Amino acid sequence: MGRTYDDLNLKDIKIEPGVRFPPEPETDTRRAPSLQLETSVDRPPETLRTFPARAPHSTPHRDGAPAREEEGEEVLKVSAHSRPSAVAGAIAGVVRHQGRAEVQAIGAGATNQAIKAVAIARDYLAPDGIDIVCIPAFIDVTIANEERTAIRLVIESRG
Repeated sequence: MGRTYDDLNLKDIKIEPGVRFPPEPETDTRRAPSLQLETSVDRPPETLRTFPARAPHSTPHRDGAPAREEEGEEVLKVSAHSRPSAVAGAIAGVVRHQGRAEVQAIGAGATNQAIKAVAIARDYLAPDGIDIVCIPAFIDVTIANEERTAIRLVIESRG
């Protein structure tokens, strides 16, 4: 932009009474206003609501693989196009509530996004005093009647 406002004098600006200025139109270059989220830390315990546990389900994932649940835990599936910060938020939420999370990735791009998400999730959980570890393993999955090798990351709270 390179503008300097050293010569600007507010006394030179005159606004007539009753003049209204319409809001500027939203454009792609403007950032959306940040939202203030209220967390359970901000609220007294008596105002928190508990929700019943979801029944196990087997809904198909976008790539056709079923979203399996083992021992009541949902597997978070990561693709090469997943946003690491969004996956990290999901990991942090699951670890806070269940103590561990499982992430599944197929392919180099998806594995890259999953590893970045684990690193970001560590930062998300650090203020709560939760330190996590990641245990990688190879697993075989069937997608569209085809056997594939995937990476499963088990993320647990350390200690």
